Amino acid sequence: MNYKEESIKLHRKMQGKIEMISRVKIRNKDDLSIVYSPGVAEPSLEIFKDNKLSYLYTRKHNTVAVITDGSAVLGLGNIGAQASMPVMEGKAVLFKLLGDVDAIPLCLDTQDTNEIIKTITILSKSFGGINLEDISAPRCFEIENALKKSCDIPIFHDDQHGTAIVVGAALLNALKLAEKKITHVKIVINGAGSAGTAIANFLISIGAQHIIVCDKFGILSKSDPTLSKAHRILSEKTNQEQLTGKLGVAMKDADVFIGVSVAGCVSKDMISSMNHKSIVFAMANPIPEILPEDAYDAGAYIVGTGSSKYSNQINNVLAFPGIFRGALDAHAKEITYDMMKAASLAIANSIQQKDLRTDYIIPDPLDKQVHQSIAKAVHDSALITKVEKTH
Repeated sequence: MNYKEESIKLHRKMQGKIEMISRVKIRNKDDLSIVYSPGVAEPSLEIFKDNKLSYLYTRKHNTVAVITDGSAVLGLGNIGAQASMPVMEGKAVLFKLLGDVDAIPLCLDTQDTNEIIKTITILSKSFGGINLEDISAPRCFEIENALKKSCDIPIFHDDQHGTAIVVGAALLNALKLAEKKITHVKIVINGAGSAGTAIANFLISIGAQHIIVCDKFGILSKSDPTLSKAHRILSEKTNQEQLTGKLGVAMKDADVFIGVSVAGCVSKDMISSMNHKSIVFAMANPIPEILPEDAYDAGAYIVGTGSSKYSNQINNVLAFPGIFRGALDAHAKEITYDMMKAASLAIANSIQQKDLRTDYIIPDPLDKQVHQSIAKAVHDSALITKVEKTH
């Protein structure tokens, strides 16, 4: 099937993938008076007395805004607000299909960081959560951090944390098959943008102790005076040996390679230089850092990509519907690292160890039971956090 042609046909025919429908019927004037004026004044007054009642009397409890500035869309780059709308609509479809979450795409026609923060903050009371999407680094870090301070609902940058959660799940299962421990393995991450940074931080939080991060110039080292602020912070948490050089230097004797970078940047020689039973997650889209067949031919034990064309697709669609479902159900104010860990473990544990194979380390992203398990795990973790904060 030619996906490009079929997608154009579908979008032209449907003229948009989502719509809004009413949950109530208006059949007469009595219905109108209850749904709208004068009856609607009563729930408004109740919410005025206690803002928390918006979760009871409105759809806030089930509504998420999917917000982008169009600066880093898929593999397309900075295509702007209007061109990003088909992607955000697609995200909204997945929210509904897999998490029964109502998602509203909002494509902001500005790439000014302060304007984005202000805009989302003043919109936030209409939503139960904010899913930041396809915003370029390092601005995405500043935007997310500022919004977490200014908003009282979960703020989740999916390109960072959703990707990290699914990578964590896939890695835990791959390490089971390879009979290696996360505390012992050497992990190389290529790509030091939003996804690579989030993956490194998340893997550290679940026990990884030996991580090296590379960008297009080579290994991040705290001895490098040219590093940006974000890269300097990352370098202080990684590369304990203070290696310098290109990606090939980093990959020698590595157990795990994680690519969130560019097509074709990994050679077969680099794979061959890795440790026995090496794990390769080459997730650049649409073409991975190294093709799976080449990685296997060079000696890789397990290979995953970001593409549905190959087995072991590592895609953040596995994470965000269940995470928001759980957070919304718990009326959570934030998505914590504990909630993220719970989500990652729920994904990993959705495959029993006896069923794990080198070509099956991660579940089908369309398996609704997996998303339900994630939602429960996140919900339970959020409630534990609430209890802890009250004591």
